[in-house]
Amino acid sequence: MSKKPAIVERSGTPQQQEAVLAKATARAADHLAVSNAVLARILGLSEASVSRLKNGRYLLAQGSKPFELALAFVRLFRGLDAIMGGNDDSARSWLYGHNLALHGRPIDLIQTIPGLMSVVGYVDASRARV
Repeated sequence: MSKKPAIVERSGTPQQQEAVLAKATARAADHLAVSNAVLARILGLSEASVSRLKNGRYLLAQGSKPFELALAFVRLFRGLDAIMGGNDDSARSWLYGHNLALHGRPIDLIQTIPGLMSVVGYVDASRARV
């Protein structure tokens, strides 16, 4: 499997930042076994655009809603990766399993903006436990 996604650096040109986020989003989806159809719903894009994004032929424009949603998706992945100690199987199991606290399967919830924000908040709070 490919390397873990990088974070979007604050330096570089906007196009470089867009390319980094596109690659990180594609890699996060691969690690979490998120299909193109589901990633399209998460980002608010067409499946064709997601396919082009994964092939490096489509960038998410800074300031656009898909760019912001991709940042949240990568943040979710990075949080899960930290909690699960880099174990992709455990992260996928959590993502596709029913979560009592979230009242549903995270993979279903993240396909809406409120659900994505809720799941990201939940994972962030789980990471911050002392």
